[in-house]
Amino acid sequence: MSNFIQITPFMHVAVLEPALTFFTKVLGFKVLYRMEDYAYVEREGAGIRILAGQGENGSPPGNRRFCYYVDVRDVDALYGELKPRLDTLPPGDVHGPVDQPYGQRELLVLAPDGNLIVFGQATGGV
Repeated sequence: MSNFIQITPFMHVAVLEPALTFFTKVLGFKVLYRMEDYAYVEREGAGIRILAGQGENGSPPGNRRFCYYVDVRDVDALYGELKPRLDTLPPGDVHGPVDQPYGQRELLVLAPDGNLIVFGQATGGV
């Protein structure tokens, strides 16, 4: 039996509440665990740990680069589900779904802190 279960990324944010609102209200994740400056959110077995911190214990805001990549089976179905909520985000914060030359179809969504969340589906185009 294998020992590894999954990799769960940590997203560092300045303030927890806007991140939780984004993940739950916009992307449809559920909060499974919450403390003052920490939460674990999950959707369909894919989890992200969100940690708020400022000052010396904080980290810089997101840099709009690929940081969080979620592999999905049907990116267009996910986009169809999320579209009404994605339409409430600022212009330019959502890109796709779009076919990439490296064999993925991707939906890119910018989180409030500047972290880029990408949902991707293999297209076999490589």
